[in-house]
Amino acid sequence: MVVELLAKELGLQFTRRQSKAQVASGRLGGRKVILVKPQTFMNLAGESVASLARFHRVALTDLIVVCDELDLPLGTIRLRPVGGSAGHNGLRSIFEHLGSQDFPRLRIGIGRPPGRMDPADYVLQDFGDAEREILSEALDRAAHSVRAFAVEGIEAAMTRYNGAPPE
Repeated sequence: MVVELLAKELGLQFTRRQSKAQVASGRLGGRKVILVKPQTFMNLAGESVASLARFHRVALTDLIVVCDELDLPLGTIRLRPVGGSAGHNGLRSIFEHLGSQDFPRLRIGIGRPPGRMDPADYVLQDFGDAEREILSEALDRAAHSVRAFAVEGIEAAMTRYNGAPPE
């Protein structure tokens, strides 16, 4: 969802398929950007990400992975320069295929499932109206944080955007 927002803001379209992903490329703040939407199952996303990073010679510090996060409250975003998978199978796949965990990632909080609901079912279900509104604002902030990362660097983006949504 964040890459779609970025593509729209930058006037880019996902017109190319490469390495099991939809790809759009353009410029942001004078820098080349490549937006990638893996078309694999989430737990195989590393195949696309690593293949494209190698093909385009993207340094790990210039790569940013955006993912959902059960352990963050709905609407909270957290940008980090490095870190673990926190049990996220998509991140685990990317670590495995890149051979490193040393790349920035942006986690978007979706909260924990209610009761004993299976987390896999929870992440695939539709959000309610109130949740969609919170998530929409979080996705906007996430897209802005990725832009800040690309133009100003990780520290500036973390300082400005990490945390819960403004009240």
